[in-house]
Amino acid sequence: MRARHPRSMPRLWLMTDERMGEGLWDALARLPRGAGVVFRHYATPPAERRALFERIRRIARRRRLTLLVTGDALPGADGIHGRTARRSHGLLSRPVHSRIEAIAAARAGADLIFVSPVFPTRSHPGARTLGPVRLGLMLRGIEIPAVALGGMDARGFRRLGSLRLHGWAAIDAWMPKPKSSEEE
Repeated sequence: MRARHPRSMPRLWLMTDERMGEGLWDALARLPRGAGVVFRHYATPPAERRALFERIRRIARRRRLTLLVTGDALPGADGIHGRTARRSHGLLSRPVHSRIEAIAAARAGADLIFVSPVFPTRSHPGARTLGPVRLGLMLRGIEIPAVALGGMDARGFRRLGSLRLHGWAAIDAWMPKPKSSEEE
């Protein structure tokens, strides 16, 4: 299958994982039509993972969300995401944490790269972040559409405006905000 033109790829993405719990359904509801979802859930047992994927796939179809899967391809996914993923059908995306990985993704024919961590994130506490300057240097000359990940939300993405990124991805930005003690 031919790769999609970058303009037709989602600019907003949700990265799923087990820590989302039941908040996953609210996060999916918050995504605008045409956004994307990267289904991860690495630690979920296989049968439960397939059932969860199928439930998300039905929502994705109804809401016109692009759905990528990590690990083994699952029927109904729009593509695959992963460090060693190879194109089997649909979109191919790769996680990128360094310039070397960005170049490797380009050589592997990736359609999209998720670059992280841009800012501090709960997913990788204490990890060294890229920040705008290192991110810009890392992506210099890389022609693949890049999606910023790690501590991202709409405000953080605006801070990166001069880098001409394709979009941003998050977990927490799509999750329901915890109620403060004053609201209870």
